[in-house]
Amino acid sequence: MFLWDFAVDNVMTQFLNWLYSQVVDFFGQFFAMMNMMGAELFDLDWIKGVVYFFQMLGWSLFVVGLAVSVFDTVIEMQNGRGSVRDTAINLIKGFMAVSLFTVVPIELYKSSVTLQSGMITAITGLGASYKGVSTMGLTLIASLAIPDVGVVVLLFVVIFIGYAIIKVFFANLKRGGILLTMIAVGSLYMFSVPRGYMDGFTGWCKQVIALCVTAFLQTIILVAGLQTFNFSMLLGIGLMLSATEVPRIANHFGLDTSTRTNFMSAVYTAQAAVNLARSATVAAA
Repeated sequence: MFLWDFAVDNVMTQFLNWLYSQVVDFFGQFFAMMNMMGAELFDLDWIKGVVYFFQMLGWSLFVVGLAVSVFDTVIEMQNGRGSVRDTAINLIKGFMAVSLFTVVPIELYKSSVTLQSGMITAITGLGASYKGVSTMGLTLIASLAIPDVGVVVLLFVVIFIGYAIIKVFFANLKRGGILLTMIAVGSLYMFSVPRGYMDGFTGWCKQVIALCVTAFLQTIILVAGLQTFNFSMLLGIGLMLSATEVPRIANHFGLDTSTRTNFMSAVYTAQAAVNLARSATVAAA
């Protein structure tokens, strides 16, 4: 009887280890696939058309900003304050910005997603043997050994894990659309960059970096938490919950992932360009 219980316990432990490794692998592959879908969004023809439209809008605003910058420099030189060197540097910055604002964000996001997928593969050991996977099943069995407390603890564990997974899931689901919105907003800054006003565009660049950093870190920390849960339940839950705090931490260090602030600033810039063009038309008439 002892040998039978020992054999059944050994088989059940190995089965639970294998089952948990499959669950971790599934979530790793699933979230990597979700982020890759956000990157593949920009391979669609109609999305390319939308990006091309905002690229042309950016070039149009750049040409208007270029003309305004030249006129401003001429007027300032008449008063003895203009600088051709500063104007030329601003024009070079504007040309580089308008040439790259639809290319660099997409390629940077694709690179971060590809690197993230490789990191997840290394963490979960996809395709490798599962001999190194430890005894998560014993943790659950130990928690169920005390009927009253074990069920409550297990319920809280399921709630915490579900909360972290669902929040990261929706964050990954909308990230491709957020990047497309950022590209659309970035086109509105092409009027101010050749004129030397770089604050808004610098904030936009930080947002793009924050989006890519968040896409890279959130899923990796979540999968690392699932793996750590295998050895330490509390540490694993802590890691999984910390994955939901990545955008807030990035914002604390100046990498805001929201588009609200930059969008309003870009709208003001676009309104200034429209008002300037209207004034020039009235003056010419």
